[in-house]
Amino acid sequence: MLLISYDISDTKLRTKFSKYLLKYGERLQYSVFEIKNSERVLVNIETQIKQYFEKRFSQDDSIMIFHMSPSCKITRYGYAKNQERDVLIF
Repeated sequence: MLLISYDISDTKLRTKFSKYLLKYGERLQYSVFEIKNSERVLVNIETQIKQYFEKRFSQDDSIMIFHMSPSCKITRYGYAKNQERDVLIF
């Protein structure tokens, strides 16, 4: 799983980036996305960010990618509690 946080000053590039991330994951907060997918897809996302988006950044722009393991503990408060999912196996 990847947790991607970004701060992009150009509105057009920021919109394009968020739409790109929406294809693979879900928005947790305005500029934070959670992406759960195969390792190959996660690597492709990082490659696309580096090859396409990073070239268009200004000095003030940034993206942070956190590689999360299945054993990571996530604590949620407020509205974020509604995004918790339980897995039921029958």
